[in-house]
Amino acid sequence: MPSAPAVSLRPLLFCAGVAWLAAVPTRASLALPNPGFETGLEGWKPLFTRDPQSGRATPDAGTFHGGRAAVRLEHTGARDWSFESAERLTVEAGDVLELQAWLKVQSGSGLTLGVSTWDASGRNLSWSHGAQTTRVHSGWQLVRARFVVPEGVTRIQPRLLGSGPMVAWADDFSLERKFNLRDRRGTGFPAKVAVASPTLAIEFHTGDATLVVVDRRPGGRQWSQRRQGQDLLVTGATASRDRLEIRLFHATSGVDFTAVLQPDPDQPELLVTLRGEGALGSPVVFPHPFTGEPGDYLVVPMNEGISYPVDDPTIAPMRLIAYGGHGICMAFWGLTDGTRGQMALLETPDDASIRLDRLDGRLAIAPSWEAQRGAFGPERRLRYVFLNSGGHVAMAKRYRAYARQIGILKTLEEKRRDVPAVERLYGAANIWCWDKDAVAMARELQAAGLQRLLWSNRQGPEGIAAMNALGILTSRYDIYQDVMDPAQFPRLRGVHADWTTAAWPKDLILDRAGQWIHGWGVTAKDGTQIPCGVLCDRRALDYARERIPPELATHRYLGRFIDTTTASSWRECYHPDHPMTRSESRHWKMELLRYMSESQHLVTGSETGHDAAVPYLHFLEGMMSLGPYRVPDSGRRMQQIWDEVPERVAKFQLGHTYRLPLFELVFHDCVVSYWYWGDYNNKLPALWDKRDLFNVLYGAPPMYMFDRKFWTAHRSRFVQSYENTCPHIAKIAAAEMTDHRFLTPDRHVQETRFGNGTTITVNFGNAPYTLPDGAILGAGRYRVTEGR
Repeated sequence: MPSAPAVSLRPLLFCAGVAWLAAVPTRASLALPNPGFETGLEGWKPLFTRDPQSGRATPDAGTFHGGRAAVRLEHTGARDWSFESAERLTVEAGDVLELQAWLKVQSGSGLTLGVSTWDASGRNLSWSHGAQTTRVHSGWQLVRARFVVPEGVTRIQPRLLGSGPMVAWADDFSLERKFNLRDRRGTGFPAKVAVASPTLAIEFHTGDATLVVVDRRPGGRQWSQRRQGQDLLVTGATASRDRLEIRLFHATSGVDFTAVLQPDPDQPELLVTLRGEGALGSPVVFPHPFTGEPGDYLVVPMNEGISYPVDDPTIAPMRLIAYGGHGICMAFWGLTDGTRGQMALLETPDDASIRLDRLDGRLAIAPSWEAQRGAFGPERRLRYVFLNSGGHVAMAKRYRAYARQIGILKTLEEKRRDVPAVERLYGAANIWCWDKDAVAMARELQAAGLQRLLWSNRQGPEGIAAMNALGILTSRYDIYQDVMDPAQFPRLRGVHADWTTAAWPKDLILDRAGQWIHGWGVTAKDGTQIPCGVLCDRRALDYARERIPPELATHRYLGRFIDTTTASSWRECYHPDHPMTRSESRHWKMELLRYMSESQHLVTGSETGHDAAVPYLHFLEGMMSLGPYRVPDSGRRMQQIWDEVPERVAKFQLGHTYRLPLFELVFHDCVVSYWYWGDYNNKLPALWDKRDLFNVLYGAPPMYMFDRKFWTAHRSRFVQSYENTCPHIAKIAAAEMTDHRFLTPDRHVQETRFGNGTTITVNFGNAPYTLPDGAILGAGRYRVTEGR
């Protein structure tokens, strides 16, 4: 087979030719049988499919990368599949291996290249170690998976895997042993180095690159890290009076970098700064995670917020990005026993994510620093904060102080000075109703008692004027992301009026291979999915400036809902005319929202939410909904009512033993939070009462989606929901949430407090609860004690 040139195709690919390799002797290549499929499928297993008889692997002499053949992979099932070599190859713990293959993906969600790992007894340890994924592409892509063999692994098996329907080809596999980590270990430095402040004693252990931090204050706790992964080596460590300087080597990228650990002289905090140069082929996971004890719980600002007991076996490992609404929506996480705690605050979140994994059976979280346009990029900063009281509330309040420090804490009352219609948002139920006579429908709702309403469906000028006169906050849906190829219009059932069609193809985001990335899929007349392209954030503002002022001249909306902007991630763009880093993507997304709220003076909302947008937004649709725990396909089948409650929805989405009002503790007086439009109050009638309880406890108004038939059938239930929530919420809409407490160990009874003195107590349990003043709070009931 001819050798392939070293090319950089996507951010996830490892770039060959890094200078340090010249100094490290290469170990022998590991022989893969029939790596180019020149002798058919000899040496490879048949395609495994979870759905029986749903796929096949066949030799293909018509489409190949090198030689005379490749393997064609076809899968029609909905579940997972895999294609792997027939042999398991012998390896040694600490080996740094590079597996590569040329892949061509015609359709589907992509291909993942990696290995399964096995111990000496033949027990599987992982099915996708070192995994790297590539997406649909018009040509062949070189994908490299570079990884360290973990302790306990003696054999590996190269494989491809994926899920759902797909058509793809693979060719020219190779596997090379680069070196073993023991060949790179530094020498001549101590086993540990230490530094201290008046409040903290900090030790760094050079053997496994972990920290031990002792809170020296009365009642303080020792916090210890556990190593996660084996791709980091300490190559040097020094201590000075006020800091530690650690030199590290990232084996899977070949990058040397420095970590400076500096305790704050006045506060129980530790700043970690990472600096490095060169290509970053895989994320750097450092520092390692602090681990908890039984009874501790993780604090995760996933959307509104959730807690995960560290010893809960039902929680699956996950990755959550810090640069978009479908991850962590505020740049911190924590670990607490309910009183004492440790939090990590990401000061450079734009190229970061967090990894929630299980170490020795307990959940733990570590930061994952991702490449910026393929490189280590600017310095990365993380601040550890150690708390001896307050638990998750103290973490939220520390983050609120940080938000004020960096300039993203802007209250609704401050925003109302520039946009007076913000007052109409206070306590307003968010209505999604597509009834043709919207004005008559709105009057009917108000006559029934639903007075304060946010109405986001598009209307004509007369309808908007009539609704404005009724005191309704008029708004409409808009979007500056999805762009459909106009050549595909004849295949569609309709053309979305808000697509920025003029952007095709010149203003689309391109990936590192120069291909436009796939966005929202649209169902064609024949039932197939046609992907939209994604508008580059650097160009979005120009299209908004063209669209909005002429429309507002005749359609005097008071608000605007901008879909996807704070839900989709910050993206890199490789188009030569409008390149972007993720930080630049965030900047331009925020400029789009700033234009809506500050230049056009509109009450502005967006999807899901992220704290970067707090200065420019007034409401968020989806912050109340935890993204991973919505009903299936909630973004497409919004109007479907679910009579059966999925277990995950009941346990987590509406799980009062897991949920935390983290976003409200930080930003309640800055942004109004709603449920997602596929996860609204009446979506699952069996959970409607419980959603109302969360709304009143968190001070967040409800959302309803219905047609006239559903409204008529359930009118009294809508009135009950509104009366139980909106009048109370209107009075605290602009108040800070100052506290959240669990009044019972099982978390069935909870309390929130607000800056105007209001206290709200909710009983989620099945038994009455006696309040401190002797009053009885019935099961499924709430009490509001009003303040000022």
